[in-house]
Amino acid sequence: MLRFDHADLSWEIFPDRQAIGGVATLTFTTRAPLRKLLLDLDRNLPVSGIAIDGRALAKGAWRNPEGRMTIDLPAPVAAGGRIVARITYAGVPHVAVRAPWDGGFVWSTAPGGEPWIATAVQGEGCDLFWPCIDAPSFEPAQADLHITVPAGLQAPSNGRLIGVDTLTDGRTRWHWRARQPNTYAVALNIGPYAELTAMHRSRFGNTIPLHFWHLRGNAEQARGLFAEFGPMVDFFETVVGPYPFADEKLGVVETPHLGMEHQTINAYGNAYKRAPEGFDWLLHHELAHEWFANQMTVADWDDFWLHESYAQYMQPLYGLHREGYARYIAMLVGDRKRIANRHAMVSGGPRDESAVYDDVNGPGGDIYFKGAWMLHTLRGLLGDAAFGEVTRRVVYGRSDPKPGNFRPRFTSTAEYRAILNDVTGREMGWFLDAYLRHAALPELVERREGDTLTLEWRAAHGRPFPLPVEVQVGDAITRLPMVDGRATLNVPAGTSVLVDPMMRVLRRLPGDQGMTVTNR
Repeated sequence: MLRFDHADLSWEIFPDRQAIGGVATLTFTTRAPLRKLLLDLDRNLPVSGIAIDGRALAKGAWRNPEGRMTIDLPAPVAAGGRIVARITYAGVPHVAVRAPWDGGFVWSTAPGGEPWIATAVQGEGCDLFWPCIDAPSFEPAQADLHITVPAGLQAPSNGRLIGVDTLTDGRTRWHWRARQPNTYAVALNIGPYAELTAMHRSRFGNTIPLHFWHLRGNAEQARGLFAEFGPMVDFFETVVGPYPFADEKLGVVETPHLGMEHQTINAYGNAYKRAPEGFDWLLHHELAHEWFANQMTVADWDDFWLHESYAQYMQPLYGLHREGYARYIAMLVGDRKRIANRHAMVSGGPRDESAVYDDVNGPGGDIYFKGAWMLHTLRGLLGDAAFGEVTRRVVYGRSDPKPGNFRPRFTSTAEYRAILNDVTGREMGWFLDAYLRHAALPELVERREGDTLTLEWRAAHGRPFPLPVEVQVGDAITRLPMVDGRATLNVPAGTSVLVDPMMRVLRRLPGDQGMTVTNR
């Protein structure tokens, strides 16, 4: 019904009252005739005025009983028409109970006593602090953000910094401009920050501005973390492709919550703790989401494995890049312990965020860990070249991404399957359906009669599962093609046999029964 052309968002932040005031000017193009404009805005933020195309509406022209605001337009708008809605609102926004898992505002205090504030709204949605259409596919083509904060505080946000105005009483107003921001990735960050900057020379020939806003007392630790930015972005550019927002920045800000993939201003609250693998896992995970969430965004939450599985899998791949196969497989083994197999990762129908992240009634942590193992298995099946081709096409919509020849895009499990089929030249539903649309893992049944070892796949979808598997007989490793999901191998009596000795496939193992699960 609508194309979201532009969001001009102004906020003033009042830390002493834990309140905000806002003015949102939203520009849409209609795709069909329209008499009413429907927007999402949390009821904690009462609207004091609305104007449509510069014409103020009477108070009875809008209603917001359940946070789904209906605005009666002054006149019907034909398909292809333009609507500019200016909405003035204010109030005490929803406070996050346990950010980022429970979304909202985080009102905290820096060690020096100054206000330290952040938003994290992935689950609950953009409507917690600005009027929007709270669905993944309703990204504005451009957003201008104007953030007014008390004297002495900084307000790093999404996109490029256009300017900072100092008002007569010392308050500052920060103006940022972002290209097609993910709606839940629009973020407010306010605090007593110092800033580290550098320019990174990309392997694609362009330069990427690097920025890290950290609390003023953390300079030494911040410099250590900042040193990780360049190697990490080089890794992602090597295995995926160009950093998507080099024309804006690669930004990170220290926050009073753990973290979130806020486009070009990723939230970081991991207290500078390195994992045993020798790098900061949170920094790496949120940076991965610049490719797998912000450049490539799923149009429905049901396909959210494409965000989280890829971001999770990038970490053992980074271990492989840094230290080799032993580190890679050790990290994957750690992830495997967290697979639950309670519910399918993809339902095939529309779902909201809470249903997807539900560890009891939904896939929950499996969209991270099981999905990462599925991608590990797929990479082993396809090889690096074909796996990279599939990944680039789903992220960029093309196999030859270069700075300037792509834009953020939406995708789905259905498109991923089509790309996978095209790259491999065969129908790959047997593989994706087994891991995505069924909870139970494929099982590899072994039978030995005399000198003959028979292996047969059994998948929950009931169809042949021709996933090749390695078998080690004595010191020799053989890759069995498993045509139609079955193969036999001659094994002399008394010879040791190991099936999948390098752990290249995700399958049901005897130890999975009754396994303790501690997801997320």
